Amino acid sequence: MVTQQEIDMIIEWCEKIKTERNRIYIIERNPFRDDMKWMRNKVYVEIDRPRSIANKMSVVYDSTTKSLWEYSNMTWRRIIPDV
Repeated sequence: MVTQQEIDMIIEWCEKIKTERNRIYIIERNPFRDDMKWMRNKVYVEIDRPRSIANKMSVVYDSTTKSLWEYSNMTWRRIIPDV
């Protein structure tokens, strides 16, 4: 189950890393693997990397829309909280 609080925590972390590194895009090992079950299979968190070239085993953060994306069923889908 994905909660809004978890999504907000990941987005906040991505924004912090983006500000610290000041690069076009960033690839980081997933620090949330042990804390969130749904992030267990995601190896990397990629910040502002185009989805067309991103690793399919990653979560991609798009800072322009402040949204998280994951590859599922042969397409990228936006991660939204479960209701």
